[in-house]
Amino acid sequence: MQNLPACPQCTLENTYLDGDNLICPDCAHEWPATAPTDDGEEGSAVIKDANGNPLADGDSVILIKDLKVKGSSTILKKGTKVKSIRLVGGDHEVDCKMDAGSFMLKACFLKKA
Repeated sequence: MQNLPACPQCTLENTYLDGDNLICPDCAHEWPATAPTDDGEEGSAVIKDANGNPLADGDSVILIKDLKVKGSSTILKKGTKVKSIRLVGGDHEVDCKMDAGSFMLKACFLKKA
């Protein structure tokens, strides 16, 4: 039997694991299975680029493919170097500023310079 945590919303212990999320069938609450670390930051996952190299705040990266900007006709070209990135939470892990503006990018489209 698995030792899964109780639901943080209704506190019942009838939870189950579904992929990367824990689910409570009683109140339908879903939350990530990764526990927050002791220092208050969410998760301890290291953000890695397309080649598997760990990224850190202030790194320089290069785009590995052309990216269309949603809601705009702007295209970020492959090979563009982005300096001084900032790591943030969410599905778009990298926040950066370029000549075309400020963008949030997924790390899978970047390689460390």
